[in-house]
Amino acid sequence: MATAASTRTEGTGPPLATPTIARRARARRTAGARSPLVQALSRTLRNPMGLFGAAVVGILVFAALAAPIISPYDPIAQHPGLELRPPGGQFIFGTDHLGRDLLSRIIFGSRSSLLIGMVAVGLGAALGIASGLAAGYLGGWVDAVLMRFYDALLSFPAILLGIGVVSVLGSGPLSVAYALAFATVPTFARLMRSRVLTEREREYVVAARCIGARAGRIMWRHVLPNAVAPLLIQISLSMGFAVLAESALTFLGLGTQPPMPSWGGMLNESRAYLRTAPWFGIFSGLALALLLLGLNCLSDALRDALDPRRSNA
Repeated sequence: MATAASTRTEGTGPPLATPTIARRARARRTAGARSPLVQALSRTLRNPMGLFGAAVVGILVFAALAAPIISPYDPIAQHPGLELRPPGGQFIFGTDHLGRDLLSRIIFGSRSSLLIGMVAVGLGAALGIASGLAAGYLGGWVDAVLMRFYDALLSFPAILLGIGVVSVLGSGPLSVAYALAFATVPTFARLMRSRVLTEREREYVVAARCIGARAGRIMWRHVLPNAVAPLLIQISLSMGFAVLAESALTFLGLGTQPPMPSWGGMLNESRAYLRTAPWFGIFSGLALALLLLGLNCLSDALRDALDPRRSNA
């Protein structure tokens, strides 16, 4: 009579469960238990470009949060007799025309850029997603009125629209955040509407309507979760736009006001010293460029992870 060991050896019984096979089975079960969004984020961080973008953005966010701890000097403290000192020594990035430490001002300046960008994108995404859901699902006059209004807004350049809103609300960080949120709403609304038009006739939406689910529940519980992927990509792209637009408006004197540090304000102040003290504007410009590069790399990697056609290409 053949034993279990002999049948496995002869190839007639069930195969032996090796440690490698067991590990692979556990990995498959773990991957199946994770949501598609978590899997996409994991693929994003495995992408070298996504990892670089996440590292850059993470470092700058940490610097903004820990600014009072890691900053070597008070960003608005002046050092008489030490104006326009070149980089090196006690001032790693040098000083500005008032003797203020540039490294400290750049670290604190990241706070205004990131905070205004996050507030603007958060407000713009919330309003755009809600109005896009309503326009796409309800249709009719609601769709016509909202989309024609957003088409009119999109006919203006975003910076010009922001200048117009700030001129009405007054200069300041909060006004800039509202202006940029107003400028980003149409993009989110049109994106959300296009996704709703694709999803509203699918079987799960029709089934929800057949069992008597209300329109609001269908939109928020069924349609919206299936539109998360393109919205995440748009949020990362809009964050880069908001940071750049905030710096542009501050450069024009409409955003964060002196003596509070801001990258756009530092670029404006450095214009008169480009020949005599080029480091004054170089380091703030590099900080802005590095943040934009990190956000763009992160958004590209996220798009590759969330779009199956791009990831399989």
